[in-house]
Amino acid sequence: METINPNDFSKVDIRTGKIIKVEDFPSANKPAYKLTIDFGPLGVKNSSAQITKLYKKEDLVGMEILAVVNLGQKQVADFISEVLVLGVDTEEGVVLLTTEREVALGKKIS
Repeated sequence: METINPNDFSKVDIRTGKIIKVEDFPSANKPAYKLTIDFGPLGVKNSSAQITKLYKKEDLVGMEILAVVNLGQKQVADFISEVLVLGVDTEEGVVLLTTEREVALGKKIS
């Protein structure tokens, strides 16, 4: 594993957000959802997330998540993904990283 210094880590902008809309994404190569996420002062952003194994759409709406917001846009099929939602890949599927309690949207992780 490569060691990085604190300055490298500080370049990664991880923020709190709340999922406000979830749609099926049938044109994606792998099963995924289209997520619409509110980041408070940063605005509303879209993300493609391969989280269909463990999460139903209705369970995701209102969930607070953590996402990297400064990776730039990525085209996934016919959709522009603007942020990378963070999760842990397990044998059962991806487990989303969430906040332990409700916090203000758009807060930077430090």
